[in-house]
Amino acid sequence: MCRPSSAPFDDAVGFYYTDDIERTHRFWHDTVGLPLALDQGACRIYQISDHGFIGFCTRSEVSADTTNLIITLVTEDVDNCVTEMKGRGLKLEQEPAFNPKFRIYHAFFRDPNGYLVEVQRFEDPQWRSFRAQT
Repeated sequence: MCRPSSAPFDDAVGFYYTDDIERTHRFWHDTVGLPLALDQGACRIYQISDHGFIGFCTRSEVSADTTNLIITLVTEDVDNCVTEMKGRGLKLEQEPAFNPKFRIYHAFFRDPNGYLVEVQRFEDPQWRSFRAQT
């Protein structure tokens, strides 16, 4: 453990590649509605929760593999979140639905880089119990 606490780190940032930082910014900032936390020129970091961030970095020499990952945004109000983003022009790949295998309620769309993005709510009592403790 890096420090004594219930969570060993202060924040989390997941980084992904893009070949068009401006197009990516318009999508994640304007369509999804994430605040820009830090603009480093070739990389931009957006806040997704109190301590969670997502970053996109320009890398034209690297091919982004969009087939084997899902960016998941967790919210209690999936329907309202999806409705707001659809109002800003978002096209869904899957409308909100319950997944009994994983006990989640979720919807899917793609960002302009081809990454699959999931908006979900955990219905599993274990998740809710853990979150209540933090």
